Amino acid sequence: MNTTITTKMKINKPASEVFEAIVTPEKLGGYWFSSGTSRVEQGKTITWKYEEYGAEGNIHVLKVEENKEIVFSWGETTVTMAFLETDEGTLIEVSEAGLKADDPEIVNKMLGQKEGWVYMLTCLKGYVENDITTLRASLVH
Repeated sequence: MNTTITTKMKINKPASEVFEAIVTPEKLGGYWFSSGTSRVEQGKTITWKYEEYGAEGNIHVLKVEENKEIVFSWGETTVTMAFLETDEGTLIEVSEAGLKADDPEIVNKMLGQKEGWVYMLTCLKGYVENDITTLRASLVH
């Protein structure tokens, strides 16, 4: 069973703007986590905090190719964010791999992660395209 989750969204801005919104802690707080301990750079371990949910977690940055790709691990999974600049803007593709196929909760975990990535990319789109900061931390679990 393939447990990789892939989510794609078109954002009507250049890849450099979309990329910077993800790697810059001050921008990250405008649409996703409330804060990050540093800029996303290869080899770093960064703590992302979600003050509204009383949660935080570490990401281990495995690869960064400016305006092209970010790869990090968190928990048991690895996330790859790919940025493809087009004439209309940027196609961002997020893939998360590493969930265990034999986990009795695998379907719920996959659905939850997919929902999370769709939500994150929607908030990112609103933030980058229209400077909307009121979408973040609105998801009710």
